[in-house]
Amino acid sequence: MNLLIGGGDSGKSTLLHAIAMVFSPTNAAQVYETDYFNRSLDPGFVIEATVALPAEVELANFQQTLWPWEWDGRKAVLPNRDQEDANRDPVYIFRVRGTPELELVWEVVQPNMDAVALSTSLRRKVGVVRLANDDRNDRDLRLVTGSALDRLLSKGNLKARISAQVASVEVANAFTSEETKALKDLDKVLRDAGLPHNLDVGLTSRQGLSIGALVGLLADKNGTALPVASWGAGTRRMAALQIAGAIEASTRLTVIDEIERGLEPYRIRQLLDAISSDTQQSFLTTHSPVVIAAARDAALWYMAGDGRIGRLHQEKVGRQQSRDPETFLSKVPIIAEGVTEVGFLRTLFRRVFTIHEHIYGIRIADGGGNEAMLGLLEALETAGITAAGFCDDEGKFAGRWQKLKSSAGPKLFQWSGGCLEENIIAHVPDEKLLSLAFDPDGVGGERLRTLADRLNIQSKEETEILNASGSYGALRKVIISAATGDKGGASDERTAKEWSKHSQRWFKSIGGGVELCEKMIAFGLWPKIEPEILPFINAICTAVGKPALAPGNLRFDG
Repeated sequence: MNLLIGGGDSGKSTLLHAIAMVFSPTNAAQVYETDYFNRSLDPGFVIEATVALPAEVELANFQQTLWPWEWDGRKAVLPNRDQEDANRDPVYIFRVRGTPELELVWEVVQPNMDAVALSTSLRRKVGVVRLANDDRNDRDLRLVTGSALDRLLSKGNLKARISAQVASVEVANAFTSEETKALKDLDKVLRDAGLPHNLDVGLTSRQGLSIGALVGLLADKNGTALPVASWGAGTRRMAALQIAGAIEASTRLTVIDEIERGLEPYRIRQLLDAISSDTQQSFLTTHSPVVIAAARDAALWYMAGDGRIGRLHQEKVGRQQSRDPETFLSKVPIIAEGVTEVGFLRTLFRRVFTIHEHIYGIRIADGGGNEAMLGLLEALETAGITAAGFCDDEGKFAGRWQKLKSSAGPKLFQWSGGCLEENIIAHVPDEKLLSLAFDPDGVGGERLRTLADRLNIQSKEETEILNASGSYGALRKVIISAATGDKGGASDERTAKEWSKHSQRWFKSIGGGVELCEKMIAFGLWPKIEPEILPFINAICTAVGKPALAPGNLRFDG
C-alpha cells in the first residue's frame, strides 16, 4: 500500500491518473491539450512504469515476444548473465506516449531500446481498479470493457449474449394502436422511396456505446432494486473494491484518489484493513488525518509542490504519524520539542497573526523530545517537506543539527543556551519570581510545595521559601530546577524520582506553555526575548506569505 500525501495541487491525483493510463484496459482513453505540460503538444508526453509480472500472466501466450530487464533494487537494468547477481528479478517497462496529435500509443520498451506494442489483452491481465475523486466511480459497477464487474463475470462472450437477449425484447408490444399505425405508415413511406422497410423497433447499440455497458449491479433497498451506482459515494467505492477483490487475478493495481471521500472514520479503517490485507499493489491519496494515522502498514510518500516525491520512512515518522497525523498535511509544519513549546508557540503566533495560526496552514506539533524530533525533521527534509523546528540545544548530535539548520535556515530555532523555561524565567524581575508559582486561577500550592521540598523546608509560605533561598538569584535557580524537573542535588534515588516529576506541576503541558507565554507578555519580557526569536517568527511569516516584522513592531497590547 502506497499512501501519497502533499499539499493541494501538488500533483498527487495526476500521478494516480498516470498509473491508471499506463494500464488502461481499453484503447478508447482520451487525452486533451490540458494533459500536456504547459499545453504544449509538440513534444508530447511519456509515462513509463517498471513492472514485475507473475508467471500466471503467461507472457508466452501473447503474440509479441517480450524480453525482460532486471531489477537491481532501484531501477531496471540490462540483463547480464555473467554477473554473480544474475538471479535478479525480471521486470518489464510499460510505456504510454501522448503524441502531438492527441493520440495515445501503448508500448513495451525492450532491453535493446526497441518498442513493441503493449496489447490491451496484456493490460487487462494486469488490471486497474481506479476510484477517482469525482462522480465516475460507477464504472467498475457496470459491464464496461475492462471494468471490475466485466473481469469478474465476462466468461464466454457474456456481453454478446446479453446484447442478443436485450435485442430480442419485443419493444413494439408496448405500443398503443396509434403508435403502431404511425410505424406502419412510416414503413410504407420508406418502401415507396426504395429505402429499408419491414420496420420494427428494438434496443440497439452504436459505436462507442454497448448495450452491455448499460447493464449494472442492482441491490435491494427496502424492497426496491436500485442500481448500486446510485448509492452513496463511499458505498460505491467499497463495493467496487469488493468486486475487484473477488476476481481470481494473478495481479491487480488499485488506484484510489482521496480514499476518505464519502466514508465515516470507522469505514475508512475497514477499507484500509481490506486493502492492506490484499496481496495486490495499491496507490492512494488522502487529505485525512484519520487515514494517515490508520495506515500504519502503508509506505508513506510526500509529494512536494515542485513534483519531487520522497519516502517518509516508518522508523522515523511512525510515532508522529500516530500522535499528530496533521503534521504531514499542513502547509508549514512546526515541530516543537515538547508540549510546553507547543502551547507557547500557539499563544505567541496567535498574537503575531491576531487569529489562529492554522488559518495560514501552520501546524504546531509535539515532536516528542529533542532526539525524536531530530529524526523526524531529517525524515521530513529528505522527503521534501520544508518543516520548521523549535527546540533546545542539548549539545548532542551537533553535526546533524547543523546540517538541518543549513537547509532550513531561521525556520529551525534552537536556544543558544538552556531550554524554554530557563530562557523565560531568567528575565523575570526578582519581585515577580514567586508569582510564577501561581497559575491563571491563582492556585499555587503544588508549585510552592516543589520549591519547599527542594529547599528541604516544611513550610510552603512564600516568605519562608524566600528566606530559605537566601537571595533572589538562588530562588531563581530553584524555580528553574523545579520547572524543568532537574534531579541534581537530590539526596537519594527516591527523591530524584519525585523531583523529576516537579516539571509536570509547573509548565510541562500545553496549558503550561500557554501560561508561560502569557506571563512573558504580562511581565513585559518580550523585548528581552525578541532578538533571539524574531528571525524564527519572520521565517514562518515569510513561509505563509505574510510580511516580516521589524524589530520592536510586535505589540502585545490587550
